Amino acid sequence: MSDAHVVILGAGHAGGTAAALLRQYGHAGPVTLVGEEPIAPYQRPPLSKAWLKGEADADSLALKPLEFYAEANIDFRPGVRATTLDRAAKTVSLSDGTTLAYDLLILATGARAIALPIPGAEFSGVMFLRTAADAEALKAAVGPGRQLAVVGGGYIGLEVAASGRALGAEVVVLEREDRLLARVACEPLSTFFRGYHEQHGVRFELGASVTGFVGEAGHVTGVTLADGRVIACDAVVVGVGAHPNDELAKAAGLETARGVVVDLDARSVSDPDIFAIGDVAHRPMPIYDRMFRMESVPNALEQAKQAASAIVGRPRPAGECPWQWSDQFDLKLQIAGYPFDADQVLLRGDPATAKFAVFHLKGNQVQAVEAINSPPEFMMGKILILNRKPVNKAKLADPTISMKEVAA
Repeated sequence: MSDAHVVILGAGHAGGTAAALLRQYGHAGPVTLVGEEPIAPYQRPPLSKAWLKGEADADSLALKPLEFYAEANIDFRPGVRATTLDRAAKTVSLSDGTTLAYDLLILATGARAIALPIPGAEFSGVMFLRTAADAEALKAAVGPGRQLAVVGGGYIGLEVAASGRALGAEVVVLEREDRLLARVACEPLSTFFRGYHEQHGVRFELGASVTGFVGEAGHVTGVTLADGRVIACDAVVVGVGAHPNDELAKAAGLETARGVVVDLDARSVSDPDIFAIGDVAHRPMPIYDRMFRMESVPNALEQAKQAASAIVGRPRPAGECPWQWSDQFDLKLQIAGYPFDADQVLLRGDPATAKFAVFHLKGNQVQAVEAINSPPEFMMGKILILNRKPVNKAKLADPTISMKEVAA
């Protein structure tokens, strides 16, 4: 359908990339890109790092200059969102009262921060970090002499904590579990990050259940814990996870499983004229023989390629190893794969040097690697995960043996 009208709902990394790729791949039909935010698609990972520290802004983080969309004949509609999807009529109603007819639809509606249903959640100063506007508000709220509380000791929480300290704020991280990164990383990594952050002045309260926020004149002044203590603060960032924005798909009768269920072309299993990409997609992971929803820029890019390729009739792109990263202080954490069904954790290098890697193995196959300031371990780990090649554990554990030799 070279003349098909492709409507893309969501102008984040996934949606913006899909629009650009359709033109790059030669799609000649109309392309409409609908975005809820008032600015053009931009990179989101720097929001918790470079943006907070004043090292980036909307222009520097834009995926494409604003004029690109007009030049590429992409009808970019910022500041609006889809309210209903009528699959029978193949139309989408928008919040500005207009209706779009589509031939093919790409859902790139992303995910939203999970709010805590507790007293005081409505106070000003209780923030999330998902958008440029969120980052701008947080940047204005932190600085020397300010007290920042971070609810949630995951990657976003730790990145915000590191940026808060770089801006001179006092930072306390409140984590419900008994260790940091409990849901997403192994214990050695949790211990390392806690120690590194503490060296930089971040304070931690572990096993701390947040029960409410207290405030004055409508602004937050503290966080109440289950043990009755109140942690004083000038601002709070809540980072306890995200929920896919799949309500539109559910209401339209598409199959969902905490995300829109799609195939390897990013096409909905319920409707061949609808695709879902990025944080809102529940997708196949052939490496692990399972379905999963991923929240990462590499996943958004991979699925944008899959959908755009399917629409223009290009061959399906080769499968990729999932990966993601986190920057905190002068640390770069690079993660490849997921530790599904792993039965052994193998440490390569010394955490005391802030340069090491943790490999998760299932038998003699690498399932995942978490690499701190260790690019070779990350790069070769990706290859081992993707190729499902057995590895010599003794060589893998010996940092004097190069990763190229390990992977050979």
